[in-house]
Amino acid sequence: MNAAYIYLAVAIVTEVIATSFLKASVGFTRPVPSLITVVGYAASFYCLAQALHTIPTGVAYAIWSGAGIVLISIVGWLAFGQKLDGPALLGMGLIAAGVVVINVFSASAPH
Repeated sequence: MNAAYIYLAVAIVTEVIATSFLKASVGFTRPVPSLITVVGYAASFYCLAQALHTIPTGVAYAIWSGAGIVLISIVGWLAFGQKLDGPALLGMGLIAAGVVVINVFSASAPH
C-alpha cells in the first residue's frame, strides 16, 4: 500500500475518533474528551497534509470526508444509539460507492 494512503487512512481514523470524543466532550466542558478531540483533529490534519504530497487534494478530501461521514455515522449508531433511516443509509451507500469509483476508475487517484 502506498504510504500516502496509509497517512490518509490514519487521518480518517483519527478524525472519526476526534469527532466521537467531540460529542463526549459536551461542548468542551469535559477535559479528557476535549483533549482527545483536539489531539485527534491535529493528528488527522497532519496526516491529511502528508497524504496531499502524493494524492491530489480533491481525491484525498473526497475519500477523507466520505469515509469519515460513513464511519462516524456507524459510531453514532453503535455508541450513541443514534438512528439511521433508509434515506441516510442510501446516502451513505452512495458516498461509499463514490469513494470506490474514485479509487478504482479515476486516473486522478494514484495507483
